Formats: sequence, structure tokens, C-alpha cells
Amino acid sequence: MILNVANLSHGFGDRAIYNNVSFRLLKGEHIGLIGANGEGKSTFFSIITGKLMPDAGTVEWAKNVRVGYLDQHAVLEPGMTIRDVLKSAFNFLFDIEAQINDLYAGMGDVDEDKMNEMLEEVGTLQEILESHDFYNIDVKVEEVARALGLMEIGLDNDVTELSGGQRTKILLAKLLLEKPDILLLDEPTNYLDTVHIEWLKRYLNEYENAFILISHDVPFLNSVVNLIYHVENAEINRYVGDYDKFMEAYEMKKSQLEAAYKKQQQEISELKDFVARNKARVATRNMAMSRQKKLDSMDVIALAPEHLKPEFHFKEARAASRYIFITKDLVTGYDSPLSKPINITMERGEKIVFKGANGIGKTTLLKSILGLIPAISGSVELGDYLSTGYFEQEITNPGSRTCIDEIWNEFPSYTQYEVRSALAKCGLTTRHIESQVRVLSGGEQAKLRLCKLINRETNVLLLDEPTNHLDVDAKEELKRALTEYKGSVVLICHEPDFYESFATKVVDVSEYSLLK
Repeated sequence: MILNVANLSHGFGDRAIYNNVSFRLLKGEHIGLIGANGEGKSTFFSIITGKLMPDAGTVEWAKNVRVGYLDQHAVLEPGMTIRDVLKSAFNFLFDIEAQINDLYAGMGDVDEDKMNEMLEEVGTLQEILESHDFYNIDVKVEEVARALGLMEIGLDNDVTELSGGQRTKILLAKLLLEKPDILLLDEPTNYLDTVHIEWLKRYLNEYENAFILISHDVPFLNSVVNLIYHVENAEINRYVGDYDKFMEAYEMKKSQLEAAYKKQQQEISELKDFVARNKARVATRNMAMSRQKKLDSMDVIALAPEHLKPEFHFKEARAASRYIFITKDLVTGYDSPLSKPINITMERGEKIVFKGANGIGKTTLLKSILGLIPAISGSVELGDYLSTGYFEQEITNPGSRTCIDEIWNEFPSYTQYEVRSALAKCGLTTRHIESQVRVLSGGEQAKLRLCKLINRETNVLLLDEPTNHLDVDAKEELKRALTEYKGSVVLICHEPDFYESFATKVVDVSEYSLLK
């Protein structure tokens, strides 16, 4: 056994995240850790990696296990290049090379016996370097960098100048180069485009060691995992097979429990009725007492509380003009051009998807259309009567504001009831509503931003990766809401499963990019 978690309990305030749960990881298991937003999946990773101490229970790893953890919230040191970060995966080998150099440097001052001893040590260390292919490190770094699209960005670029998606890719590449015994991956596909998701899929299918993967990407889960651990209502339950097999078993278990609950409730009702009618009569009192004893000793079935499923209904403004925007030889960029001249026209009611690799300028193009970034050259002509709603990929510096503060700030005329009701419709319960935004999970933060968007009257939605972090129910509901939306939509997304049913046009931005 590689990892054994026993009798784990943990909570925040009066809310239980885990209640006496157990979990095990065996050699070669490819596990999907799934559950709704805010159920505690990332918290579980923090506990098993020692970043967080549980309230109770034990976490035992096998001896000498090297664990690699891809963390949603990891940061990179300023001043390092992409190449530096990737090569740091081999720091332990560079340390060995330094030891060898020190040994050679010290050989001039020793006798023959000591020299032989030192040469033997050099030989042993040299074997370690060769077994880890030390002299091909640059080739390995470039191989993984190419597979994850980092060569296009440039390996000598400073990591602090990159987007969130690019930083995630670098951390993933470093992790894969480290080749740990166990991989812990927290939503690795969030910032990856289709080509790189396919590469990661192949990599994980061929991966001989064990991994635990947190993901809401159902096709990806189905293609790489052979076990599901489902987190719900402070419990973790194990299911053999992929996500689809889990759903079959879960639905069956749920319907069996509901049937047993109904049958038992009927029996309880009949027993209570019999006791109430017969306990006062001498002739039937014993029978009534017997029924009461049965009631008292009954193991009552409790149904788990139903999860609050989000409801997204976009408020629609009056219709916009026929043309939403027309770009004329638009060249996007900051200090220097990122694109060739772009000519795209969008008409009212169209739902356009921008696809393509990370870092090639999809967000920059979106912001240039919105007028948030000035064009290098060319122009964007916006239509009349546009009421735009913009969903940004990342929240910057939420500070100590709560969800209520965020919505009230946006809609100051709302009553407290209206604020709470709006948040509840987006799947955020009382405990989320009163929490600071910065302590919420990525999915809960995304639901908060969607709450702002659906309560504003719009006729054009510009959505930058809105499905990142959202759980399966929220994704399905957002897909339904965008399908029904009468306005126009520009969407950046890497999940064809999400947009194929409603997109009227798909634009591959890489065709215009100078960063290919």
C-alpha cells in the first residue's frame, strides 16, 4: 500500500468537510477524485501532502515515496525563466554532479587508498547520473516543453510575465520531468487546450505509477482513470471503473436507498398510527407497546440532503444592432504585435467560440474587441445598443470581501433577501455567502462571478474559460443557459463537449497568431 488514510475528520468552523473517512492508494491505481464544488477535494490533497493538519485520523505514506503535486494555487519565483523552472526538476542530479566535481577537486591532496575510495564513490555517483539520463536533460526538457506548447512561448522568457494557464503548464511540465512515484493532479486540464489534453491523456494512460486526479472534465476522466473516489456530504466512497460506471452505480445506489426510505417511512407511519389508536385500550395495550419497542429500536434510514443545483438564467437587454462587432485588419498585442491582421464579423444572435493553444492571444483578442487593450493597428467597430457582460478567467485580489459584499457592490439597490436569493440560485449556500471570497474553491468563485453576470441585463456575453473549475452540474446548467440565451456570445473554451451543441461558428485563433 502506497497511502493509507484512516478515520480522517476535518472541518472549518462548524462545517464538517470530512467525517471519519478512510482512503487507500495501491500501486498502479489511477484514481479520479470527484465531487461538487466546495466538497473538499483540494482540502484532501492539502491534508495528504502535509500542508494541512487534520482534526483527527492518520495519513501514512509508504517509505521513500516521492510525491509530485500539481497545485491549483502554486506560484513561481520571479526572475526564473521557463527553462530554469523545468531544469529544477533535476536539482537532485545537479547536486550529485557537484559532489563528483568536489571529489575530483580533492583528489590531488590524498594518498592512493583514499584516491581509490574516492574514485569508487565517483563511479557510484556517475552510475546514478547515467541511469537518470543526466547528459540528455536538455533534450528531455525540450521534449516535454514541446509536448505542452511551451516552446512557442520561448523557454528563456521570465515566468512572471505569463498567463495563469501558461504558469500551470510549466508546473505540469516540471512535475512530469520529475517522474515522482505518485502524481497528485488538481484540475490539470483547466488551462490546457485540446491538443495538450490529448498529449496528457496519452501520458497518463502509459504512466506505470499511481496517480490521483481531481477533475470535472468527464471525457478526460473516462479516458484515464480506473477507480473513482466520490466526495459528498463529508464522506468518501469508492467505485471501481471510470466516471460513467460510477454514475450508473451511484444512481442505482441512490434509487435503492430512496425506495428503502419510502418503504420504511410507510412502516413507521403505520406503527405510529397503531400505537396512537391502541395504547389507551387495555385489550390492545401490549400489542401497542410491542409496536412502540419496534419503533424505538428501528435503525432509521436518512436520505443525504439534496445538493443545491445551480440555475443560470441570463437577464436579457433590448436587442442590439445587426452587427455586434467588425474587426478591420486588427493587430493585437501589448508592446509588440501578437497577431497578424484579423478580420472577423459578428452578427446579432451568433455564438462564436475562440479556440486554440494557450498563450497565443485569445484573451488579448477578447480584450481588444472590448476596448480594454488598445490595438497595435487596425480597428474594431462596435455595433449600437450593446449591453455587454464579461466573464474574466481569474479574480484578482478579492481581499477580505465576502460574497454578499461582492453582489451588493455590483447591485446596491438589492435587499439582503435578493442578494442571498441570487447567490443561492447559483448554487452558493449560506456558508459560502458569508465566507470571504478568497477562501472559496475555484468553482465557488466562478459561480460568484456568474451570479454577477446573470443578474445584469445583457445582449452580448464575452466569456473567457467560464467552465474552468465548474463541477459537472454547473457546467450542464451553463450549457443549457447559453443555448437558450437570445443574445450574442463570444466564448473562449477548450471543451468541445461543452460548446458544440450551441456554437454557430468556431474561430481557430492560432491561424492569426504570431506566437505559434
